[in-house]
Amino acid sequence: HCNFEFDLCGWKQDENDDFDWHLRTSSTAKLGTGPATDHTLQEPSGHYIFIKNSFFQLPGQKARISSPVLSRRNKNCKVCESVIAAGKTLIIFCYHMYGAHVGSLIIYQRTTLKHEKILLNLTGNQGNFWQCKALNLSGDGDEDFQVVFEGIAGKGPKDGIALDDLTFSREC
Repeated sequence: HCNFEFDLCGWKQDENDDFDWHLRTSSTAKLGTGPATDHTLQEPSGHYIFIKNSFFQLPGQKARISSPVLSRRNKNCKVCESVIAAGKTLIIFCYHMYGAHVGSLIIYQRTTLKHEKILLNLTGNQGNFWQCKALNLSGDGDEDFQVVFEGIAGKGPKDGIALDDLTFSREC
């Protein structure tokens, strides 16, 4: 579970992207950019990660952040192989995507061989509030994998995408 209150919890910025996700609080945000509070604490002092459209990013540029590698071969996964086979390994996350020209949020499952499968693609204004989703992580074979969150810049200088409370189910 990562609530970003202290750090990125082992999530890593991808090197093959155009810019980075930033750890921040609403109290340090400029007025009109991003959520009024984080999701975890529901307070302006709570932390989340954020990308903002700005003059420094061109529309379509990407910021990617990756989970630690999750092993299909660890003892927890072996105990729960039937659960994984049933597609019950989950990632739960909360997002805030607000603004007339906000870009896209794409979530991938990436194997160690760099094969990427899109789990979810959200584009455009999703409302000025936090929403949470749970996604199944597929149990294809024994290959280790990561989950990748990709934010794509839109056209509005005040619009952005925030993530908070990224949680994997106990099975892996």
